[in-house]
Amino acid sequence: MNDYGKSFEAWRLAAGPLWQDYVCHDFVAQLGNGNLPKKAFLDYLVQDYLFLIHFSRAWALAVTKADTVDEMRACAATVNALVNDEISLHIRICADAGIDESKLFSAEENTANLAYTRYVLDAGHSGDFLDLMATLAPCVFGYGEIGARLLQSNQTSPYDAWIKTYSCDEYQNVCSDVGSLIDNAVQRRLGDQPTTSSRWPSLCRRFNIATRLEVGFWQMGLEA
Repeated sequence: MNDYGKSFEAWRLAAGPLWQDYVCHDFVAQLGNGNLPKKAFLDYLVQDYLFLIHFSRAWALAVTKADTVDEMRACAATVNALVNDEISLHIRICADAGIDESKLFSAEENTANLAYTRYVLDAGHSGDFLDLMATLAPCVFGYGEIGARLLQSNQTSPYDAWIKTYSCDEYQNVCSDVGSLIDNAVQRRLGDQPTTSSRWPSLCRRFNIATRLEVGFWQMGLEA
């Protein structure tokens, strides 16, 4: 597994089996082996486009929660990667299926999507920078881990474009940069032994809830 930083490793470990429920979900397995029905994939992409709109807003909110210019730069760079790279993938694939961006933007949000995106935004508005990072982390790192693993499996899938988006060097570098951002932010605010801080359990809960909502997002895709 790629190195996404000490904080993520600690949160991932604290999540226990829940993390595997997320990154090894049946939706992910079917993406990798090509057995996922095309309709399920397209319905997921539509919902994920809407998710990424809110996710980008949450990272933009992180700019206002940051304590340093370096934190602001890192968050702004992540917004750029989301808006100009990741969202573009969804637009291209959906356009090939006859779904233009106006239809994507006006699509109705699924309940699982509403629950996840609003939880992330609420964490950002009601909490501080670390609350927001712990809530954003499962999506960033989970997709990086999934993309890298599916690429290494050497399976042939009609969803190779999706897999390559999250396994490519550009996205893996985003994960590494976000990992460094979080590690530095944690050390700056909680010291050299953050897991002994009174804040740590609440950050783990944030991470776990977001991970659980990721599982629900995959399930939503399967049930489409």
